[in-house]
Amino acid sequence: MAQQQQAVADAFMRLVGIMDDLREKCPWDKKQTIQTLRPLTIEEMYELADAITDKDWKGIKEEMGDLMLHLIFYAKIGAEQQQFTLEEAIHGVCEKLIHRHPHIYGDVQVKDEEEVKQNWEKLKLKEGKKSVLSGVPVSLPAVVKATRLQEKARQVGFEWDNREQVWDKVTEETEELHEAVAANEPDKIEEEFGDLLFSLINYARFLQIDAENALERTNKKFISRFTQMEQLALQQGKPLADMTLAEMDAIWNTIKKQNPDT
Repeated sequence: MAQQQQAVADAFMRLVGIMDDLREKCPWDKKQTIQTLRPLTIEEMYELADAITDKDWKGIKEEMGDLMLHLIFYAKIGAEQQQFTLEEAIHGVCEKLIHRHPHIYGDVQVKDEEEVKQNWEKLKLKEGKKSVLSGVPVSLPAVVKATRLQEKARQVGFEWDNREQVWDKVTEETEELHEAVAANEPDKIEEEFGDLLFSLINYARFLQIDAENALERTNKKFISRFTQMEQLALQQGKPLADMTLAEMDAIWNTIKKQNPDT
């Protein structure tokens, strides 16, 4: 174990050393700020998310490395600006983990993972958080944000008892959407559509699936089938724009039968 820890430490410090070199000698790296890095970091996060969705372990390893470089880059800039050091950032998260896991580093007893989550939220409130929802980033994508909001609310008991109740809510919101559409009220339609999406995301949680990942899998499936449809259409000598909907639908159904999982 000690040998493995040393190997990890050596690899980490090698990356820190390379970051020091780049910041000193590379014209591009010299110019970067926390503001210029921000969009690049978001892109790296999405690339990691894509690799996870695809269960691409090679990709996950590569994207983890890229993201780790960004974290060290922020720490380098933070030290230059005399705001914080890399050691302080690491020790900070270590102290947070120790404090929020009293069942590991203290004498608190927990029966399951749900109690761990509940204790976590209670400790955050004691640390000064004004709301259990305050830890959800404003800039999160809407589907991810809805999931996190629901998970946070659950930790204080604001939760349905079973998934049948949640499905009843989905049905209720569907009817309200239909009513808004029938009344031709654009603002109300958007509101009710949002309510329906929120309730479906809630139902996904009760099914123990990730709504964001489920939708992304469908996106990827659509892209795969649509591009295959374009290729088949060209093979038939007729681009999609010149086809009828019935002709395109026939090709689509053929692709679905040949590749039901993609």
